Amino acid sequence: MDPNLHQKQAINHLNKVLEYAPFVAEEDRATVHLTPEDWHVVADALFKMDTPAEMIPDRIKKYRITNEYRTIQLDTEDYLIDVEMI
Repeated sequence: MDPNLHQKQAINHLNKVLEYAPFVAEEDRATVHLTPEDWHVVADALFKMDTPAEMIPDRIKKYRITNEYRTIQLDTEDYLIDVEMI
């Protein structure tokens, strides 16, 4: 399945989050902020669009939504990344 534009944008945002996380990490946790629009693009792709697992960047082992639907948590080998809106 080829990703649609929304999914392509989400994957791009996720890759940027993964690249940025080491710069803001404290031990094994990092918090990365996205604009509300970008955050919702990622949330839609992960939780509403049935995006196939093979489209999600390999470094993301698991993901979930927490904090009363305000934080997307990404588990990687190195970090637990909280993606929040600014």
